[in-house]
Amino acid sequence: MILSEDQLRRIAEQTLEQVAAAPDWAMVLEGSIAECFGNPSSDVDFLLIAEDDGELPTMPSILFVDGRRVEVRTRTTGQIAAQFAELRAKAARRVSTLHEDLLNRCQRLLGSHVIRGDALVAKVKAMLPADEFAGVMARWWGHYARQSARQAIALGALGQHEEAAAWARSGLVQAVKAWAARQGETYLEPKWLSMQLDRIGDAETAARYWSLSEGSGQQYLSDCIQLTDDLGVTGCAGGVGQLSVERVAGVTTWQTGDRVHVVRDKRDVFALGSTAGRMWRSIVFGRSLPDTLAAVTAVDDPGELVADFLRLGLVRLAWRGGGTVSPALPLGAPTGPISPPPSRARPSVQLHGAEVGDDRAVELVPLPATRFGAAAMNLMWSNVLIENVLEDLSGAVARGQWRVAQLSAHRVLLVCARGLLSAYGVNPLPPDSDVVRRLRLLPEEVQPIRALAASIDTSELGSPEQAKSLLADLKRLVALTRTATGSLVFPSSFDSTRAWEQTLAIGYDWLRLGAYLDADLPIDEARDLLTSGGRQPHVA
Repeated sequence: MILSEDQLRRIAEQTLEQVAAAPDWAMVLEGSIAECFGNPSSDVDFLLIAEDDGELPTMPSILFVDGRRVEVRTRTTGQIAAQFAELRAKAARRVSTLHEDLLNRCQRLLGSHVIRGDALVAKVKAMLPADEFAGVMARWWGHYARQSARQAIALGALGQHEEAAAWARSGLVQAVKAWAARQGETYLEPKWLSMQLDRIGDAETAARYWSLSEGSGQQYLSDCIQLTDDLGVTGCAGGVGQLSVERVAGVTTWQTGDRVHVVRDKRDVFALGSTAGRMWRSIVFGRSLPDTLAAVTAVDDPGELVADFLRLGLVRLAWRGGGTVSPALPLGAPTGPISPPPSRARPSVQLHGAEVGDDRAVELVPLPATRFGAAAMNLMWSNVLIENVLEDLSGAVARGQWRVAQLSAHRVLLVCARGLLSAYGVNPLPPDSDVVRRLRLLPEEVQPIRALAASIDTSELGSPEQAKSLLADLKRLVALTRTATGSLVFPSSFDSTRAWEQTLAIGYDWLRLGAYLDADLPIDEARDLLTSGGRQPHVA
């Protein structure tokens, strides 16, 4: 121990002078110093134990005694018994559910050095024999080592060699910790692993481990997997053929035109470039990972895209007979699906779907899924209304109905503004009384549209000459708006039955997504379109 018994007792006495502790409370030294690790910078960690069924605070007190940082925690015997019972219950059901903080608290107590209250400390430690705890720790580390090794095998097959090597090294650390636990070395923090191996004294095993502390490539991966197996962590043999690509609950595919969107948990929308979309559409869930890659002929380096889908939590991998591959790094940052920076493509919503940077892109739309769905439906509906109000305007001008024409012309401004705001993700929309002015919310790139909309005066319409000029300005506004929102392909839905059916097909694509996301539908009739499967409800 880096502190002599005299130093330790002096620090303990000075600590007890500064904390409220009853004379009959036991006191132990925990942590790295108690384990005979540590260094001059290590904290001095004390635990005070009260023989009681009540609750004492979990949060430690931090003191500075004799030039050292001292951490003081308190526990009652009732709290300790509850900790040990929770550990046993979870270990009996599923060892992976044990949280590292619970294991750490139990281990630190079981490995502690008694300062006072020998009988009470012995009584507490007897509640969970060291051999039983070591067995739990070996299983716990073994679980994570197995998952890390399987992840490494998968990433190697996907061509992600650096990442595969990193997971192989992590799995090897976890496998050595499992092996060390079976030798009675249960301290959780891996930074003292070298001293644990020295204390175990198996020079050959230690040498094999240290020889693989760095490396890359398929041979390195194979060597790590072999040592993991030799250390007693089974379930990694058989190679990549044991892995299959599986569906993830809550992940759904939506295609609008040629754009493939993937929705995750009804919260996030990912837009896929054309190549990424082909790769996604080629995946047959339940097929082995090698067969999944072999089945793709029209995509270069398909493994990279599958790895992207895996990182984003859009697919999962399963090991034959071993369930989902769920790697994690205890005592590190939580693992799981990542969320990349939102796409910078603007506008966020276009008629054909979200924009992407390139054909291999898998980009996070910078809107919550519900807002994305609602904005897309409003963009689509704005295009329908543009056709409607232009038709109304033309009819009113032809009959000299100037007040009707004024209102129709003003509505063109409104629906263009609604569509443009929707394309940039504004939802809910401002009221019609303010919608044109709220174009100020949008970036400078729409300034020409904003300026044109502000310059159009619909109140002076009263002659065929004025109507001709105004109609030209409005059609230019519509063209600019549709160009900005990717809506130039929108059919002239008042020209023919076929064009109207094309309009319904576009609307149906977006309405299905909006309904799935529980977004507000733009009009009541939209529900009828959903019910009819995208067709007119009355046509035989």
